[in-house]
Amino acid sequence: MIIAETIEQARNAVAQARNVRPHAHKTASQAQGTMSQARNVGFTVGLVPTMGALHEGHLTLIRRCRTDCDCTVVSIFVNPVQFGTGEDLESYPRSIEADLDVCRTLGVDLVFTPSARQMYPGENLTWIDVDRITDHLCGESRPAHFRGVCTVVAKLFNIIMPDIAYFGQKDAQQLAVIRRMVADLNMPIDIRPCPTVREPDGLAMSSRNRYLAPGQRRQALCLRRALLCAEELIGAGQTDPAAITAAMQQIVDEQSDAQIDYISIVDNELLQLVTCIDSQVLIALAVRIGPARLIDNIVVDPPAAKA
Repeated sequence: MIIAETIEQARNAVAQARNVRPHAHKTASQAQGTMSQARNVGFTVGLVPTMGALHEGHLTLIRRCRTDCDCTVVSIFVNPVQFGTGEDLESYPRSIEADLDVCRTLGVDLVFTPSARQMYPGENLTWIDVDRITDHLCGESRPAHFRGVCTVVAKLFNIIMPDIAYFGQKDAQQLAVIRRMVADLNMPIDIRPCPTVREPDGLAMSSRNRYLAPGQRRQALCLRRALLCAEELIGAGQTDPAAITAAMQQIVDEQSDAQIDYISIVDNELLQLVTCIDSQVLIALAVRIGPARLIDNIVVDPPAAKA
């Protein structure tokens, strides 16, 4: 724990701490105590919420946080209440020691690794729901998912009390939901998105990519191909969402292991389905490839919107 009387002393202490393993707190009270000291000396605190199994996408968020903030906090918590019946809660990748090593290498100041009992010590009677933005996409196919996401993120915000929090654009609906929650509940937190990080062949990085066998990994590229096809069609003047989603579906259906959850085109604010593409849209899809449910998206401005 960093104890200092001046900002300069605190900065020096942080610089020294970054050469060793980061503080890893498992309880809310421990994390709150450390964060209280950081704020008392005037630090800007940044939070990167994760479920662990860190990959380059997470690392990009952490590096951005390190650049922007005096104190970087990474939370690692596989949140049970955002998983539905039959989903992969038990099998979700967990690699806490490797994740801590990554955090140490990147100079993270605090890693918060609570247990489910710590986050939900008894029956949880308070939940946060965001309406409308969760009507479609993953909100439709995973009905309780965003209630769980919003509740745990609000709890993390209350524990860490960050000035800035970082989220990836790959989870575009999650980003939109968190932004709206923060705005509607007057949370004094700056939500900063970071672009989707991709493998060299275009596959969006995801902890669930670990589930894929080599052949399934190749088939998973259909998500990116479908999105690029949609972008090309819109660039050529196509404004009919049904025609575009049909072309995307054809690309995905060519893969033997692919099962489509949804392919949708929505506005990029409230994420409502559009009937004509005449302004900026979010094109998103979720596809199950073997054991892995993968998501990806792209934001597109039609030629008319660019004029």
